[in-house]
Amino acid sequence: MGAEEITITGTTAGRHSEILTPEAVEFIVALDREFGARRVQLLERRRRRRATRTTDLNFLTSTQHIRDDLSWQVAPAAADLTDRRVEITGPPERKMTINALNSGAKVWMADFEDATSPTWDNVILGQLNLRDALDGTLDFTAPDGKRYEVGAQVPTIMVRPRGWHLPECHLRIGGRAVSASLFDFGLYLFHCGQRQIDRGSGPYFYLPKMESHLEARLWNDVFVFAQEYLGIPRGTIRATVLIETINAAFEMEEILYELREHSAGLNAGRWDYLFSMIKNRPDVVLPERSQVTMTAPFMRAYTELLVRTCHKRGAHAIGGMAAVVPSRDPVAAKRALNQVRQDKRREVGDGFDGSWVAHPGLVETCREVFDQWLGDEPHQIVRKRDDVRVTAADLLDIKAGDVTVTEVALRTNVSVALRYIAAWLGGRGAVALGGLMEDAATAEICRAQLWQWISSGTPTDYGVPVTAGLVARMLREELDVLSETGALDEEAARCFGQARTLLTVLLSERTCPEFLTLPAYLRHLSGGVAAPVTDQAPVAA
Repeated sequence: MGAEEITITGTTAGRHSEILTPEAVEFIVALDREFGARRVQLLERRRRRRATRTTDLNFLTSTQHIRDDLSWQVAPAAADLTDRRVEITGPPERKMTINALNSGAKVWMADFEDATSPTWDNVILGQLNLRDALDGTLDFTAPDGKRYEVGAQVPTIMVRPRGWHLPECHLRIGGRAVSASLFDFGLYLFHCGQRQIDRGSGPYFYLPKMESHLEARLWNDVFVFAQEYLGIPRGTIRATVLIETINAAFEMEEILYELREHSAGLNAGRWDYLFSMIKNRPDVVLPERSQVTMTAPFMRAYTELLVRTCHKRGAHAIGGMAAVVPSRDPVAAKRALNQVRQDKRREVGDGFDGSWVAHPGLVETCREVFDQWLGDEPHQIVRKRDDVRVTAADLLDIKAGDVTVTEVALRTNVSVALRYIAAWLGGRGAVALGGLMEDAATAEICRAQLWQWISSGTPTDYGVPVTAGLVARMLREELDVLSETGALDEEAARCFGQARTLLTVLLSERTCPEFLTLPAYLRHLSGGVAAPVTDQAPVAA
């Protein structure tokens, strides 16, 4: 495998060894050696592009011929990706995997990215849970003795690896951490790709945090290489790209083109999209996130263009997340489900072919809305939405006006960011807070808004501007409440202390930090001193 030493810092004991086989590690190393340098170059390209004002963004002239060429289409949908009217998402944690597989959704997205805290155990055991699910051996017994098993009818499985920007520091080549994207993708494909094919399905993926068609081209090249390496027919892999950055919104057609032999459409990732707008348009202050709905002009332009682009090229358009956690209070539950129903009606009316939910209790509501519209049809790709005309100005038309922040909104963002980051550092990536299933995307929008309000001195509704000092005081008060209620044991106190320090650092930066998960991972979850892989899990020569 070359002269560079391959080292693993995480445990390979017990069932971890079933995933970290010499052959599987060799495959990951081959992927990273082949594509790692291109990944680094594209990340540097991101940094250079970000120096360009977002107001200067436009559709690329260099790829105009791709957009004008009406002859190309993406590959026909795989049989079990034809009907995607309701998709459930969540981390591949054992109990949550079983609940998702029993939810009645058409698709389950096993999320190694926003909904997973990337501890070594979470990452490796998540892969093991996926393999066990395909082998029919996945079960779970809760501390109270309740037993969970997978039923007979299960959704199509898609896997979301971590984004290009993230490393997996527990596996190193010559001291260099491998790409977390290639690590997650590679382990799943190695262990589950043929298993999925044998059961009449295939290895299907969601690709997050994409910022350009060149990054899509890299993924396509990864797919081609990986299929050839493992002897899987070319085109078996399928992938849906999340359009969750403003840069990618200008290159949707090109992204489909680059992945056309492996494409399974596009998805509208609303919270990360807002987060991207703040990073790229720090001068235009957004109001509190609950006020930036999907009917805002720039959000409407983005989603309508996504549907038109997908259907023009024969691809599925998948809508955004319903993150409500159903309440036990019947009145509150009814109100929340009505909001979900209205949101899904807007999506299906706009032409989306399916949508996301974060909780099994929302599957029926989402399915009913799409059933009423689609009937027996599996999708509505025939609706080309030729009426949609979206310009660069439309995508950038924020029109926020004069923004003031309520104390409730300010404290909500402080609370969600602090509590989520603490949970993430403690190993939980999907966290129910305030009746919503929060993940890294919502934590990112909360902390990015706090940064923007501080940097612009946004006024509050009680007459004082938002400052670093004001937010720091609210962080202290939030911790005081938790301490007084006895909610902080020693481990929780450690995580909350780390979360507070991390947030304070991020909010003090002159420019909006790109991600909170990257510094959080590198500082707290990336492992210790590397040991040679030969001491833990031998790698084939």
